[in-house]
Amino acid sequence: MKITVFGATGMVGKRIVAEALAKGSDVNAFGRNVNELIDKDKRDEHLTATKGYVFDESDVFKALQKADAVISVLGGAFDGTDKSRSLGMKNIIRQMEKAGVKRIVALGGMGVLNADADHYVMDTPAYPEEYKIVGQEHLLAYLFLQESSLDWTFVCPATILDLEGNRQYITHADYLPQPDFQEIAVGDLAHYMLSELTEKKYLRQRVGISRL
Repeated sequence: MKITVFGATGMVGKRIVAEALAKGSDVNAFGRNVNELIDKDKRDEHLTATKGYVFDESDVFKALQKADAVISVLGGAFDGTDKSRSLGMKNIIRQMEKAGVKRIVALGGMGVLNADADHYVMDTPAYPEEYKIVGQEHLLAYLFLQESSLDWTFVCPATILDLEGNRQYITHADYLPQPDFQEIAVGDLAHYMLSELTEKKYLRQRVGISRL
């Protein structure tokens, strides 16, 4: 499988790239700061490091050539000044539709899961005020996906820990899983996102995920 990874140099992106390569996939690692991957690119015939900007239509379209699927783990600032999570996703969707690439697994946040039939988690009193701005960015990304023609899955964790994990985690469509410890190891998150890419259990759904 040929996978284009957007946000490839962040904490989650690095894990996605490493695990995808270990599984034998061909990976196009896309990002603004991929210099650290250049040497590895030269040593590994299955890895391509592509420097580009997620807002640039041409850069994104080129990165999708020959791709079978996409994983997006775009990050950014938490103060609302960085629109990579929302407008970056909008451009990825547009270019995927143009390139004829259908499958995407994208990273969001727990705030856009349902608290009940009428409210998101981020609308509840217990949701931290400091996360509401980035929650709105995730919400816009989710709405763009929802309006698209893509086969999408939007993975919505709470706290992501920089740990390998033990492959013991639980998922649930659209709502927080139970039990919900509101944290997941980055190794487990990467494992899940790559598994979901091909298993397609949660097509056109949000996914809550938690360690066990």
